[in-house]
Amino acid sequence: MIRTLLSGVFCSLVLLSSHGLFAQRIATLSYELDEDPVFAFPLSVNLDGITHLADSLIELVEINAGVPSSIAYQIHEDSGRTLHWMVAPGGGTKRTFEIRHRRGEAVASSLQVAMDDRAIYVRSRGRDLWQYNHAVNYPPEGVDPAYARSGFVHPMWSPTGKALTRIQPPDHYHHYGLWNPWTRAEFRGQTIDFWNLADRQGTVRFANTIARLQGPVFAGYQVLHEHVVLKDQPEPVVAMVEKQGTRIFAMDTNSDLYLADISISLNSATDDPVVLKEYRYGSLGWRTTEKWDRYNSEVITSEGKSRKDADGTLATWCIVQGEIDDDYASVIMMSSPTNYNHPEPLRIWPENQYDRGDMYANFAPTKNMDWIIAPGKAYELNYRFLVSSKKLSAEQAEKAWRNFAYPPKPTIQIHP
Repeated sequence: MIRTLLSGVFCSLVLLSSHGLFAQRIATLSYELDEDPVFAFPLSVNLDGITHLADSLIELVEINAGVPSSIAYQIHEDSGRTLHWMVAPGGGTKRTFEIRHRRGEAVASSLQVAMDDRAIYVRSRGRDLWQYNHAVNYPPEGVDPAYARSGFVHPMWSPTGKALTRIQPPDHYHHYGLWNPWTRAEFRGQTIDFWNLADRQGTVRFANTIARLQGPVFAGYQVLHEHVVLKDQPEPVVAMVEKQGTRIFAMDTNSDLYLADISISLNSATDDPVVLKEYRYGSLGWRTTEKWDRYNSEVITSEGKSRKDADGTLATWCIVQGEIDDDYASVIMMSSPTNYNHPEPLRIWPENQYDRGDMYANFAPTKNMDWIIAPGKAYELNYRFLVSSKKLSAEQAEKAWRNFAYPPKPTIQIHP
């Protein structure tokens, strides 16, 4: 009788242990989502406020119908240790995660970042997703060498390997894929154009690599750019410095999309302010693939505008998508509510651009007002690009933007 009872207790203990209930819980993170997400999106929490255990001793699990499953996570120093992970669709609106003492091996990373003397590459399971070019790229032979520059993204690939950016098109040799100059800036009494390189007033150049990051949740980099005044200068003068960071988030369970979070921090490089003047374009510009035109692509904005009427309007997000070869690709450009002049004005090329309707899209925060970059202060812009191989709807874009703009906050229970 006693032996049978003990045997039953032992079996119960084994069963409970197999469900992780006897693994030591450090904290429970409970989230109430507005709805089950359409796309995976990242969450993060300050880890130092929860535990001081070493990173190597921590495990993250999600509890679904009472059953725990270990999920990929990444710990990074963001003014203290920050725990990052992805919330996958299909788990409902009530999501529960537990931080525990690690029992098994950590989830291996499928995201990598590599660097050579030309570029930084972000890859997922060996597939190229993103290329940041730190080396100077020169224009074709016979073209004005003033068009050379560094510090830009090309290619931005679709999940199926289609290049979605274009550099040095003959109509605009100064267009460099995804890049971030300003068209009109006042500095020390002069008006400087950092965008139109052939005018030789200014340029933007790569200065240094600050960090490279990789793990099972995101991979990316942070770099330093210099906005350089050339006009009437015996030697180039750095007027403004920019820290630009990119983190690529992807999940092994969904190869149809990835996220690119882009952060831009602007600082005056001297004791003099830089005034970014009102102008119809400037800041984060995207010259898209030459394979998109007015016949096979479209624009949809958060305010219901299309390519016909989007230019000059305000938006929190903008979809640019279309057919490419025998495939499809789409990008949702999202602006953070913390950005200057949010919702941001858009610069969208008209449908008749160069007859074919070549595509160009730009969040232009100074399209309708000046922006003063004062000495001793940092000014932030944050964007998220959702890159997919499927056609996307306005409803999907709105849901994706809300998870970016207003990520849910957890109820945290710390276990003794």
